[in-house]
Amino acid sequence: MKNLVILGGGYGGLRIVVSLIEQNLPEDVHITVIDRNPYHSIKTEFYTIAAGTSADKDVRMAFPEHEKVSYIYAEINEIEVENQQIIFHDRSEPVPFDYLVIGLGCEDDYHGIEGASKFTESVQTFGAARRAGMAIGNLKAYGKATIVGAGLSGIEVASEIRESRPDLNIRLLDRGASVLKAFDKKIQNYVEDWFMKRDVEVVHHANVEYVEQDGVCNNGICYMNDVTVWTAGVKPNHIASSLPFEKDRQEKLVVNEFFQIPESPNIYVVGDCASSEHSPSGQLAGEQGERIAPILTAVLNGKQPDNPKEIKLKGTLGSLGSSEGFGEMMTRSVTGYLPRLAKSGVLWLNKRH
Repeated sequence: MKNLVILGGGYGGLRIVVSLIEQNLPEDVHITVIDRNPYHSIKTEFYTIAAGTSADKDVRMAFPEHEKVSYIYAEINEIEVENQQIIFHDRSEPVPFDYLVIGLGCEDDYHGIEGASKFTESVQTFGAARRAGMAIGNLKAYGKATIVGAGLSGIEVASEIRESRPDLNIRLLDRGASVLKAFDKKIQNYVEDWFMKRDVEVVHHANVEYVEQDGVCNNGICYMNDVTVWTAGVKPNHIASSLPFEKDRQEKLVVNEFFQIPESPNIYVVGDCASSEHSPSGQLAGEQGERIAPILTAVLNGKQPDNPKEIKLKGTLGSLGSSEGFGEMMTRSVTGYLPRLAKSGVLWLNKRH
């Protein structure tokens, strides 16, 4: 029996599983999915868990059931490449693999800033988002919350908290001269205006020096606050970046046109762990998964896979609370109700799929 092991049931891993079970896989192939949670979590909505505007069940989905697929819910400790097996923290028996898909996602990048990992909340995992939601939800009236980082995640966290808790004092620390530096000026101005009208303080040219339990020190000024949420950058999962393979400048694993590790073609990489010309996103991971599935189907059937089609992303959408948003749709920058509606539609379609 050949064992295909998929590490991570995120956007890329789940798309591969769903696509593979729709194919005519050989009888001697079995799929093992390994994830820390017994469900697929919709990471693009974790900001709603942190803000307390969604229940857990609203941002998770059951994994598909199939006779050729089994699941292991455990915390991975190491990928032993030479022995072709997965080692766990909380499980004594390793899991062997003949083919491996690495889709472990990303983790916070604290950039070596003292106290950041210890004294800040995160939205990078379901468990972390829950803890952030508890910390924010338990704040007393007029409590102070600081969000470090004004990219897409920081904007969504800050705006959702504002809508959820209008009593709180919210500060957003932005390293650049304007929020959302990856977007055009129209969107930047729209979002800045949204925050200004809702009394969210945005501090530009921020340079966080260290973080304490009750404050953030930025450019020589220490802001006292009750909760600090870190959204100032991510890096590939440390298990993937520790592997003895070539990596790019962002510590992502370099892959060939078939998403394989060149020196170990039985290992595939999807999502935030794979080097790509595109910025990491759930959409990108899903598109990569759509291309890896037919490649694996061909390989498992002893055939030469076709070259995958070029990835063309459909745009990026962000929310400002429940009724406004922003994004790039069909190469056009849009703001207001339409992009928020579109984002809700994408979420609905993903759940149906």
